Amino acid sequence: MLIQADFKYLRWSLLGALLMILLGAGLVMAARYYHLQQQTTHRQAVAQRTEMQGKLARARDEEQEIRQKILRFNQLVSRGIIGEERRLDWVEQVRQIKAARKLYDIEYELAPRQLLEASAAQGASGSFNFYASTMRLRMQLLHEEDLLHFLGDLRETEPAFLRPRSCAIERIQETSVRPSGSLAPQLKAECVIDWITIGERKI
Repeated sequence: MLIQADFKYLRWSLLGALLMILLGAGLVMAARYYHLQQQTTHRQAVAQRTEMQGKLARARDEEQEIRQKILRFNQLVSRGIIGEERRLDWVEQVRQIKAARKLYDIEYELAPRQLLEASAAQGASGSFNFYASTMRLRMQLLHEEDLLHFLGDLRETEPAFLRPRSCAIERIQETSVRPSGSLAPQLKAECVIDWITIGERKI
């Protein structure tokens, strides 16, 4: 009888303890779920931040690339490579280099401007085309370096991109006796050079 009486007094306490245990377990599970949710949210935030940083870095790289292209474009425009040909400037530069290098007579023929095959193959793609004006150059040389210096000076100073296509050098046969102390040309050269410029494509 004593045990049953004690059980009556304790059952509510046991029931309360059981409820507390269940409540504690629920709180633990809720806390764990909240913690997992926080971790997931944190990972998503980190991933979004990393993605945004990547996009920002790519945007900065693209901006830098665009700035470099604009700078290069302006340099080409200022040099005269983009736009109309400056044929008179080319002729004047040849004359100045000949005088500065004290070269022998130089003869040349400059053909009309033609569309390069690579640009023609592109068709309607792009806003600019590449053009070439072919020069056939004939000159007499004291030695091979005269030709190399001449072409190097042209490449550095001309408002065009120079593309030597061919050069043939031959030794000049001595046909007459020259005055003592005079320097006669020893070689003759014939070169074919493309003067390449860029022009806006006409629609």
